[in-house]
Amino acid sequence: MNKVVIITGANSGIGLALCERLLTEDSALQLCLACRNLRRAQAARSALLTSHPQAQVDLLQMDTSCISSVIEAAHEVKLRYNRLDYLYLNAGIMPNPQFDVKAFFKGLFSSNVVTMFANGEGILTQKDGVSPDGLQEVFATNLFGHFLLVRELEPLLCHTDRSSQVIWTSSSNAHRSAFNLADVQHCAGTQPYSSSKYASDLLSLALNSHFNHQGLYSSVICPGFVMTNLTYGILPSFPAFLWTLHMPLFWLIRMFTNTFTLTPYNGAEALFWLFQQKPESLDPQAKYHSLTSGLGNNYTRPHKMDIDLDTSEALYEKLLQLETKVRKEMKESKKSFPVGSQKPCRT
Repeated sequence: MNKVVIITGANSGIGLALCERLLTEDSALQLCLACRNLRRAQAARSALLTSHPQAQVDLLQMDTSCISSVIEAAHEVKLRYNRLDYLYLNAGIMPNPQFDVKAFFKGLFSSNVVTMFANGEGILTQKDGVSPDGLQEVFATNLFGHFLLVRELEPLLCHTDRSSQVIWTSSSNAHRSAFNLADVQHCAGTQPYSSSKYASDLLSLALNSHFNHQGLYSSVICPGFVMTNLTYGILPSFPAFLWTLHMPLFWLIRMFTNTFTLTPYNGAEALFWLFQQKPESLDPQAKYHSLTSGLGNNYTRPHKMDIDLDTSEALYEKLLQLETKVRKEMKESKKSFPVGSQKPCRT
């Protein structure tokens, strides 16, 4: 039976590169691109069908920052498919990134210069917004919307006679120091992106604790430093051609660190590698890193995450409580679940 794969945020960057690699590996799989912007998703689908004309590529409109959008999309998935083998949780945002120029130049002359380039530690902060449902936007988009999607798709993901994989695109910018269990939405901080990515690491561990016995396995990857729209957004006034001019410098840096994957194809290495693995053999406390050598060779390597089971379980319980709260609020405001007259979200 053909495998069913859903990828959120699949219309560009790492998500689109993964689609291309998966279809090259297995042209018979059923691939579903779950994207907020349907027009861009249609363009991505056309590009994939140009190189793989016999492929089955479906589109699903979904905005992970909007609860009603996630619920409606999950309902549509359950109508379309009777199984789900891979769920890639790749969609994410880093809104209004602020680049600390002073910290950057200070870091250039420190022993942490390579680390600074690799994960942006100490030089990037963000100003968060609020989602249509009153949640912190980064939290909703990067974490909670995906959590709800997994919860809604449990009937397709959980089977004792076969395994399924949930795979999170995390980041090297996922730092314990940015995460606060008492403020899971990161309302009071300046690093919502880092917090949301660290939370996804924790949540992955919790999903394994709760669902491995039902055949659902969760893994986390880090794509490395990749040139995507998210990267370009760090310096919004920095013209794209100047990023291109800096590529020789990045290639030089890659001679000293294997985390500079640079291209979406390279960044998707760990995502693709996990597609080829037996999930039962994977380490639930490892983050699988996409790496590229100075000569341009791609490979995947696991690194232990800075997480613990107690904190992951506490986060899981908090998310369950928030889920109950938002569902109750939607019902009380006469917004039917799972489909109906929900207020519109962004397209």
